[in-house]
Amino acid sequence: MTIIEKIEREQMRLDIPAFKPGDAVKVHFRIVEGEKERIQVFQGNVIRMHRGTVGATVTVRKVSDGVGVERIFPLHSPFIDHIELVTEGSVRRSRLYYLRDLKGKAARIKPKKRY
Repeated sequence: MTIIEKIEREQMRLDIPAFKPGDAVKVHFRIVEGEKERIQVFQGNVIRMHRGTVGATVTVRKVSDGVGVERIFPLHSPFIDHIELVTEGSVRRSRLYYLRDLKGKAARIKPKKRY
């Protein structure tokens, strides 16, 4: 193991829950405004995951006031307070870009069936 790999392992977070594209998540993100610091919650569907070591990212999409908003979060960032898994979705793809073109009820993701 090289020195770079050791440094990357030290900076990785282990408190991230297991989720996948199609799941609804709440990302509690730390926002710094001047000297003040607050936590903002971004709730939406995971439409893309870029896996990796320290550079792993997740793209979360929500619809706010009829406008689609997407945000890319680095998973191992110190600005992420924590991530909550709200619901698990049943999808067949790993990239859910088709949700950008859908509106209303058509843009919903079916919940995963529990037996």
